[in-house]
Amino acid sequence: MNTTTLNLQTPSPSLGTSIQQQVDEAIGNLMASLPDPKKLSAEQRRGIIARYTAVLEGNFIYWMTGALLAVNTEQARAIIVDNLHEEVRDSHPNMLRKFALAAHAIPTEADAQTIYRDLTNVRLFVGRLATVPLLITMAFFEGFIQKFMAYLSELASDQGSAEMEYTDVHGVCDIAHTQGLFNALDEEIAVNSPEPDTNLFEGVGLLSSLIRTIVHNPTSIHGAKTNGVKPV
Repeated sequence: MNTTTLNLQTPSPSLGTSIQQQVDEAIGNLMASLPDPKKLSAEQRRGIIARYTAVLEGNFIYWMTGALLAVNTEQARAIIVDNLHEEVRDSHPNMLRKFALAAHAIPTEADAQTIYRDLTNVRLFVGRLATVPLLITMAFFEGFIQKFMAYLSELASDQGSAEMEYTDVHGVCDIAHTQGLFNALDEEIAVNSPEPDTNLFEGVGLLSSLIRTIVHNPTSIHGAKTNGVKPV
């Protein structure tokens, strides 16, 4: 996907449509790269759930708060605040922790080390508070999570878990969250269109790398060895 040659002189609705199409394409590419759950070992299933938990549990609200700090319009702020309110009110991090516990997939030090570099890259990107690229990144992530939930729940089920509140909730609510973020993006573009040389999809690329690390664990062909390692 070419992420630097969008025509930023087109009217904002056209730009928003083009961005959403490219985000959908990036999500589709990631989903197509997922390994067949039935061909994964118990340790590989555990690792995916654990690394996903290590990333989302302590970072998603921070990322969304970064988006809130970055936006300029009241309409965009209202959309993001509504998202954050739901995350905090319903304690989605606790929901995720229960999901990981039931699947015997609490993150370990080895899991944290595996994701550290890619996670740091995303954190630093969020900290720059680049409004349009950050909103695109969060819309991409919400859209991916919504589609990833069925896959994640299958992994947990194969681990012997019946605790699916997290995947059930996010398989539904993230549809509205994704569209809300695209609406926020349209509001921001209408007020302050990005410069023509802006890499609009920088964060999407960084998050895609992080997701691939979560799923494929490049540190070990056979999965990380976590016996005796303290959970984090």
